[in-house]
Amino acid sequence: MTRKQAEQRGRQAERIAGWWLRLKGWQILARRARTPLGEVDLVARRGSMIAFVEVKARASNAALDLSIDERRLARVAAAAEILWHDLARPGDDMRIDVMLLAPGRPPRHLTNVWHGG
Repeated sequence: MTRKQAEQRGRQAERIAGWWLRLKGWQILARRARTPLGEVDLVARRGSMIAFVEVKARASNAALDLSIDERRLARVAAAAEILWHDLARPGDDMRIDVMLLAPGRPPRHLTNVWHGG
């Protein structure tokens, strides 16, 4: 797969993940939110919870299991700490989520996956 194809697949996965989250009652606050410490694919709010969501798409479910690692989650968490200050309201809470997408399967939403480390 070329870099351009991977970029297109990633953007499509982010669109699907955004729709999935909206169907579950989330409001999308930001897409591809960039900070000096990293990027967050989607930032979503439901009630007082803000989720910073890493989206991964792979050709198979097995490949998805290898797509997220501590290093990647640490970068998302660092970016979330920066973004939090602009997005949070008093009483809000935050978490790091992952959305995994593979062809022919519904998105898999893993919640609260980062606990520092």
